[in-house]
Amino acid sequence: MANKNLTNARKAKNDEFYTQWSDIEKEVNAYLEFDENVFRDKTILLPADDPFESNFFKFFATHFNDYGLKKLIATSYDPSPIVNTELLLSLFDDEKSELEQGHTQKINRAYKIELTDVSDFDNNGRINIQDVEAKLLAEKEKIDKGHSSEILAYLQGDPVDSVEEPYSAGDFRSKEVTTLKNESDLIITNPPFSLFREFLAWVNPLEKQLLVLGGKNSITYKEVFPLIRANNLWTGVTGFNQDLLFIAPEGSDLSKKPKTSIREVNGITYLRSPAIWFTNLDHGRRHQPLALMTMEDNVKYSKHKQVQGHAYNKYDNYNAIEVPFTDSIPRDFPGVMGVPISFLDKYSPEQFEILGTSDNGQIDSIYKTTNGLTKKFVDDYYAAGGKGSYKEGNPTAGLYLNGVATMIYKRIFIRRIK
Repeated sequence: MANKNLTNARKAKNDEFYTQWSDIEKEVNAYLEFDENVFRDKTILLPADDPFESNFFKFFATHFNDYGLKKLIATSYDPSPIVNTELLLSLFDDEKSELEQGHTQKINRAYKIELTDVSDFDNNGRINIQDVEAKLLAEKEKIDKGHSSEILAYLQGDPVDSVEEPYSAGDFRSKEVTTLKNESDLIITNPPFSLFREFLAWVNPLEKQLLVLGGKNSITYKEVFPLIRANNLWTGVTGFNQDLLFIAPEGSDLSKKPKTSIREVNGITYLRSPAIWFTNLDHGRRHQPLALMTMEDNVKYSKHKQVQGHAYNKYDNYNAIEVPFTDSIPRDFPGVMGVPISFLDKYSPEQFEILGTSDNGQIDSIYKTTNGLTKKFVDDYYAAGGKGSYKEGNPTAGLYLNGVATMIYKRIFIRRIK
């Protein structure tokens, strides 16, 4: 059953959406501004991307020489619903005649591309993505004639009888792609969000550099947050207040998606997603301290009605104050503060220490006043008309606002570094 997991995830969650060139360029440029050699002499792996369609592949292939890459590896997944719909490449001889007629093919085979050189292959005096395309077409012709290629090849997947849990060709968990990961320095991709936990564990930020997209709520996953707290993983440069638009392949089932998340621009369907970048590549925004007011000035002058004129509240189950907005963090409070997860968009490790999160109760016991919400608090919450499936012992932060028991959305606990 394991080899069906990725296929099922894509079908059920509509995970196969493609990142725009402009979003990749904006993010990558920030790392280059901080360190112009961040990609130099690196082997980059782009897993779970169709090399012939992915903007990740096109982007890094185009900038192969600019960035001084050592090698660029890209793999597609079998079956990908849109493989070979743009470069019109095929490794199947019996489809060559249709390709020559200009027909677009959808070929359910996983490919691997390994580039170690991008030069003026078509001899037109310019080096661009057309040279990569020409090179791949030449490699295809070699394979068509029965010769091997060091650049273009099929992926086979795990033999069914060789391992306990065989994975399909191109699945990031397969032995082939795992071997490619082990040979690489940096992993960059937009993985299926429904498999983000497993993908992050597979990459292992303690061993490999990465730049990947994931959902905002994955910040507080028990598999993710400890890495953030230990400064082994952090968020990228693109702000939390900007939902990314992903390209939806033709034929995608968007019937279960909210209409507000779907946009049509010039005949192209986009899906708006609350996605963010996760990385362990350093960037300048990460070291810019927040400009903050004192607690007294926040109470006097804050633009937020929940803060202006009100004392900061304390949680019932955590020894911390509630700070509902990042710009309302008081610069002179020495204790523990609960802040929205969007704080990570402005987090500087030189200014604050991350202590834990209310979601999953991932915080040392010394910062708790109880081991969760008390029965009285939960009873008071429902008596006041509260909604949701909260129960006694739930780690979610709770406090009494104007005498009313109130559950607070996910919070990250921080403390100012003196």
